[in-house]
Amino acid sequence: MKIISILGVSGSIGTQAIDVLRTHKDKFQLGAISVGRNIEFLEELLYEFNPPLVSVMNEADYNRLKQKYPKIEFTYGDKGLIDVATYRSDLLLTAVMGSVGLVPTLKAIENGVDIALANKETLVAAGSLVMQKAKKHNVKIIPVDSEHSAIYQCLNGEHLSEVKNIIITASGGSFRDLTRDELTTVTLKDALNHPNWSMGQKITIDSATMMNKGLEVIEAKHLFALEVPQIKTLLHRESIIHSMVEFVDNSMMAQIGNSDMRTAIQYAFSYPKRYWKNNPLDFDTISTLNFKPMDFERFKMLKFAYDALEIGGTMPAIMNAANEFAVAEFLKGKIEFLEIEEIVESRMNQHKVVQDPDLDTILYYDALYKRAEVNE
Repeated sequence: MKIISILGVSGSIGTQAIDVLRTHKDKFQLGAISVGRNIEFLEELLYEFNPPLVSVMNEADYNRLKQKYPKIEFTYGDKGLIDVATYRSDLLLTAVMGSVGLVPTLKAIENGVDIALANKETLVAAGSLVMQKAKKHNVKIIPVDSEHSAIYQCLNGEHLSEVKNIIITASGGSFRDLTRDELTTVTLKDALNHPNWSMGQKITIDSATMMNKGLEVIEAKHLFALEVPQIKTLLHRESIIHSMVEFVDNSMMAQIGNSDMRTAIQYAFSYPKRYWKNNPLDFDTISTLNFKPMDFERFKMLKFAYDALEIGGTMPAIMNAANEFAVAEFLKGKIEFLEIEEIVESRMNQHKVVQDPDLDTILYYDALYKRAEVNE
């Protein structure tokens, strides 16, 4: 029985992970969990799974819940995330959104807990530090993003020295068929209407801007130890081929399946084994698969990510923090859609890069570039 702890259990990835646990109760046991403000959902989980350790965001919820459920250990705040991350589990699913997942992930690695990584920002902001620490503590980092999971599966048993390129596919998001001129009138409701995937608000907006794909490019650099020119992106509107690997002999491997995050989540949980799952791909319903080169002029945020990766140092963390700030402002209705990329570009241009930053430096700039006003 494998014990699975979850950071961010009430989010899109977290709730789908719970579905996986329900399907395979004979193989997985829920360990420690963290939740934000969705206490109603949390209490349903307490009744169903009786987890041993629970972290909540607010002290008031912590005080109320520990009185109501005296047999469960409760904790809260930033310390609570670390408590969950360092719980004696076999695997930690990091499914919180944003750079808040960085420190708990590092603490889990230091405690020898393998990571199922669904938090892009951890590797974007501090990929070198995370991968170095994972190597030092002999900890597995198993990607949960469908694209990285696909590459991980294609590379299983292969030699990285024989990899020519990896190709990360992108659906194109909510606005894949719109010109830049047409983007000036899109609304928040439009942006949240993803054509293929059911995801949380922030990642859905990132998909619409193509920043999500940019974050995945940076993640791939750290996960698979590749050079930047080896990481390609390709528009594939059906989201059936989740990513591909091209080898030096020009042969290619692709991982294909339905647009269902539970497949990648279950693979991370069961690795190196595979378990039965519903919802198989029906080839009788697939008429065509479409591919299109990525247009960096149309999808400027993807170009920003490649630029940040080439510059290195603190620049990827600054790009990520600026994007988190801008997306939050868009979700609040304070800015227009295209202003997201304007804010990210402006803040990247403003930043004086620090090469080889330590964790404190990364966290300092991460907090600084999430503010409304930035003064270095």
